[in-house]
Amino acid sequence: MRSLIVLLLLIVPQLQFAQQPQSERSFYEKPPVFPTCENSVFEELQSCFDKSVYNFVYEAFQMPEEVIAAQYKGDLVVLFEVNKEGEFKVLYTDAVYTTLQDEARRVFSLLPKIQPATYSGNPVFKQYSVTFKIPLTAYQEQTEVVAPVVAVNPIEQRVKAELDSIDKTVRFNTKKQFKSTLNIPFSHSYYAKFDRNINLIGANSHTASKPLMYTDVDNYYDFEAEELKTKKNVSTWLGRKFWNDHLAEVEGKNYWFQADFVMDLQVGSASDTDFGTTYLNTRGVVFQGGLGKNFSFSTSFYESQGRFAEYYNDYSESIKAAHDVAIIPGRGIAKAYNDDAYDFPVAEAYMSYTPAKFLNLQFGHGKNFIGDGYRSLLVSDVSIPSPYLKLNVSFWKLKYTSTWSWLKDVRPDVTVDKTYLTKYMSSHYLSLNVTKRLNIGLFESVVWRNTNDRGFDVNYLNPIIFLRAIEFETGQGAGNAIMGFTSKYKLNDNMNLYGQFILDEFSLNDVTAGNQSWKNKFGFQLGYKYYNAFNVDNLYLQAEYNQVRPYTYSHNTITLNYGNYNQSLAHLWGANFREFILIGRYNYKRWFADGKLIYGVRGLDFNTADDSYSYGGDIYRDYNDRPYDTNVKIGQGIKTKTFNAEVQAGYLINPATNLKLFTNISYRNFNPSATTSTTFKSDTMWINLGIRSDLFNWYFDL
Repeated sequence: MRSLIVLLLLIVPQLQFAQQPQSERSFYEKPPVFPTCENSVFEELQSCFDKSVYNFVYEAFQMPEEVIAAQYKGDLVVLFEVNKEGEFKVLYTDAVYTTLQDEARRVFSLLPKIQPATYSGNPVFKQYSVTFKIPLTAYQEQTEVVAPVVAVNPIEQRVKAELDSIDKTVRFNTKKQFKSTLNIPFSHSYYAKFDRNINLIGANSHTASKPLMYTDVDNYYDFEAEELKTKKNVSTWLGRKFWNDHLAEVEGKNYWFQADFVMDLQVGSASDTDFGTTYLNTRGVVFQGGLGKNFSFSTSFYESQGRFAEYYNDYSESIKAAHDVAIIPGRGIAKAYNDDAYDFPVAEAYMSYTPAKFLNLQFGHGKNFIGDGYRSLLVSDVSIPSPYLKLNVSFWKLKYTSTWSWLKDVRPDVTVDKTYLTKYMSSHYLSLNVTKRLNIGLFESVVWRNTNDRGFDVNYLNPIIFLRAIEFETGQGAGNAIMGFTSKYKLNDNMNLYGQFILDEFSLNDVTAGNQSWKNKFGFQLGYKYYNAFNVDNLYLQAEYNQVRPYTYSHNTITLNYGNYNQSLAHLWGANFREFILIGRYNYKRWFADGKLIYGVRGLDFNTADDSYSYGGDIYRDYNDRPYDTNVKIGQGIKTKTFNAEVQAGYLINPATNLKLFTNISYRNFNPSATTSTTFKSDTMWINLGIRSDLFNWYFDL
């Protein structure tokens, strides 16, 4: 732990200067330069650029016949950029006739490569908008080429002042999807693309309660412009559907709908398997849309067959439901397929309604996540989808989220008449932007179950209440209450620190006595994010440390553990562990590369006739089965060292559906200090090649 803190203290000061705010540095700005403008004096470079662009368009433009026949007079608007390499790229066009827009794109694609703009002596991209009067006339000196975006993004300039003027309603997108209350599919790699934007100093954003809605993000990130930047210039219907667009898309004045086929097709090889290749064959459909400005919905269905590395197969079977062969972690209950594989369907859906600007209601079947890290110690997306009702309230500098979930315990000993036991969870999370740099959050949750025909206890339905008090009112054994705290501090626009603290039970007397009591059940997270690392655009680095003491999340009534479908509702390792994570992500146009290193120490149970005690890692065990009350330490039991490493690289085929062609190589070393029938040393090298619609997180780092 001390090593991590020292590392952060060493890194942060040395990187601070490179990331100073603009006001603290002296910059020199120069517009792009055509060859014909190289001899112009500095003050005339911008006007020479304007004239050169206009004259090129005027000479190369071929007026469409339908425009000529209609004797049309109007405007053609073109938003374009000159990138760091001096290449022109059209981002957006607007005109009455699509043929005018197509011709504008054709002409701009012919523009030569020129000297890029510079900012503080370094090449930068610059965006421009120009309005051409139709029919075109020869260039006049009064013709305007406006450059509202120079070296600093206008979204960033506005966001930095947002907390000083909270009532901002500016939108940068025109596509209805990007202005809707639809959830942005939660994938760590996809969220990393806009994570910097929503964490700028001064942004009145709340980033922990996920998935985020488009309305949460579109003030900070221009989804449509970013999508346009990556669009391929294809003219055929099939080409557009494959490279750029949704399969089917309809948009009207008060409605919009989208439909897509999605897939996850992989083939690979794992060193720990005796059956040859691994594979995944997932086909699915996603249908989503909106009615009016305030109602959105999404429904998806996946049908999958797969066979994985042996360590993953073993774990899937170890958490199986009472009447099935396995549970695929995070996905669904599986049945046998071809004797050596699994068949597991998954369905998710939700409705999102915003009756007032400050209020959003969601009801659906899916997952939720609370935190700014790769892991969450509060609520994570580790377990399989479940029904939920969620209420979001946002005003001033606050965001308040209440969630009610229907969970399942599927172990054989709690299954009655082939019916799984139902339990419930209620959670509240309050996020406050204290200053332009500091955010804090308070969390509480309680898990209760159906006893004495109690069912869904309306006592927990109140969205504004302290759940611990309700737990005492309804009986101390009625539920399993957990409290938490989150924080985030923005060192600068490119760096932030984040953390979590989770408290299950605490005994002050035992802490002061220094006896390491089992009662002190808590955990914490510390993390660090670095965007555009080392001045490399789109390079994202992340370091994270997680630690949870034994018996956290468990209960003396084992059905009240903090779990769902035999998986944790928080960290996938349960409790009794330490973990350090390093993540790197890089994007260049449609190319991407990700790397991840995870090292951890866990304490596992022996589960033998000679030693059947619970050592605090398995949250489904009764904590009264512990071997001792004091000197309880992380790693007790079978001390197991785990190392996971993964490298993935690929190409984004279609940004609309986040369809990726990829290959990844992962290595896992599992090294327990003792060997049992279910716990033994293993080394796995796993190589995969596939094409995937990356719409959710899938954790293989067990």
